[in-house]
Amino acid sequence: QVELVESGGGLVQAGGSLRLSCAASGSIRSIFAMGWYLQAPGKQRELVATINKDGRTTYADSVKGRFTISRDNAKNTVEIQMNNLKPEDTAVYYCYHRMMPWSTASWGQGTQVTVSS
Repeated sequence: QVELVESGGGLVQAGGSLRLSCAASGSIRSIFAMGWYLQAPGKQRELVATINKDGRTTYADSVKGRFTISRDNAKNTVEIQMNNLKPEDTAVYYCYHRMMPWSTASWGQGTQVTVSS
């Protein structure tokens, strides 16, 4: 089982940028889907972006045009570049992977992103 470790969270002012990285403990080449969810206090975990092993990407409407997800099979990492951050982006961001389309998702421990106004 591949384990995931997130990094890159922190405190940033509105309009600023952060880059989150998710490092896998093993090869991600055959993993069907990887990506990021966020969970704000008192709310459900929700999708931010996902990238399939064929490179197809999906984004939440709220982040389209601001966030870019990428996947590096050689480095076993998935990253998300977050630009023009807004206070409503404040949340814990979780990396996930799904080995096959029907697999249960596995999660990292999360990294806090706080955007001040």
